[in-house]
Amino acid sequence: MTMLGHYRPGASWLHRLPAGVKLVGLGAIIIVMTVLVDSPARLAVAAVAVVSAAVTARLSVWALIVQLRQVLWVVGVIFILQVVLTDWRRALVVCGVLLLAVTLAAMVTLTTRTTAMLDAATRAMTPLARFGFPVRQVAVALALTIRSIPLVVEIIGKVDEARRARGLRITPRIVFVPVIVGALRAADDFNEAMIARGID
Repeated sequence: MTMLGHYRPGASWLHRLPAGVKLVGLGAIIIVMTVLVDSPARLAVAAVAVVSAAVTARLSVWALIVQLRQVLWVVGVIFILQVVLTDWRRALVVCGVLLLAVTLAAMVTLTTRTTAMLDAATRAMTPLARFGFPVRQVAVALALTIRSIPLVVEIIGKVDEARRARGLRITPRIVFVPVIVGALRAADDFNEAMIARGID
């Protein structure tokens, strides 16, 4: 299965947009959704807008769903907690906005090469170098963050598969602890790889 974060070549309007524009737009849209989407009706409007953008960008909606399905159970846990703490409408809005935000991020990573995103981020931070800002180190951190998205999704998927194979229910000890341990092990691997390449 294609993991979240894998670039897919294309010639759509979203593919042609500069990486910097897409990154800034992604952040702006997520902030706007977080502030303005406060009811199921507005959530439905936002969902239609996101799906329309995916379709016009010639991205398969089903492919997006397949890529995101491994995080659905995490959203399900959040939904249950929100229902307990608030009500089902608030839970629907919170989880819906979260899913739309992840979908938008997937759309950006599917239509933008990682190198293009890093180049855009590096160019934006270059003026800060004169003030001692560690541009190179931050660029490396961004690269690792982008690379970690599909890796963490894969870890979550493997933990969930193991849980279902054993017939276990979702609990913090059974689910979240293995995910955290797996993420820490991956971080150690990243660290060793960077040291081996002289990046300290």
